[in-house]
Amino acid sequence: MQSDHFEGKSVSEHLKETFAKGAFASAETHGMERCGHLIAGADVARDTAVLLFLVWILFPHQIWLFFIFSAALLVWKMGRSALLGWSRLERLHRTIEEERWEIEHHRDQEKEELIALYNAKGFSGKLLEEVVTTLMADDNRILRVMLEEEMGLTVEAYEHPLKQSLGAAIGVFTSSSLFVLSYVIDPVRGPFFAISLSIILAVLILTKVEKNRLLEAIIWNLSITAFTGGVAFFLKMIP
Repeated sequence: MQSDHFEGKSVSEHLKETFAKGAFASAETHGMERCGHLIAGADVARDTAVLLFLVWILFPHQIWLFFIFSAALLVWKMGRSALLGWSRLERLHRTIEEERWEIEHHRDQEKEELIALYNAKGFSGKLLEEVVTTLMADDNRILRVMLEEEMGLTVEAYEHPLKQSLGAAIGVFTSSSLFVLSYVIDPVRGPFFAISLSIILAVLILTKVEKNRLLEAIIWNLSITAFTGGVAFFLKMIP
């Protein structure tokens, strides 16, 4: 079954294309990830610890650099987190308005999409007809179904960009404060303790939210950090 609304494609082909459109609307720079202030804070705290660790390797006795670098990083991470959040919301709002317009102006085609969606879920016959009729009676319900089931979007998962920016700020402040305090207490071993603790705490939060494997994530993060620090140290030693 085809129509101008489907641009010559079948309903199933149109649904696949629409799902890909929804994936783009919710995509992150480095993949499909859950957004939120906890993830922003934990991710930024880990990055801050690694970057301060590299600064310490290159300039081990210049503590003032830690403060300057932390302050600059705080501004950058807050702004970047807010910008990504606004960009994500703009894509989401644009997708919602496009789908709302289609519901208002192409109801017959939207009904075809609903039939295809719920038929794929195992509905058929009179039950399928009743479900589609019930959904078609409420435009807001149709919109929600199209966004969540056709495009794979979860509207409630998107936090306000300023909240995510605040999470990033807390991440930078916490990680940099721990690093500087550990350095003041023990300039030799303190940075190793600070970066290890920051990474472990960040990974704990990330794995809990994203439901990844904790031990593997900790090992990978610490290993990559150690390798990165080793590269910086040996390159520094080259005359």
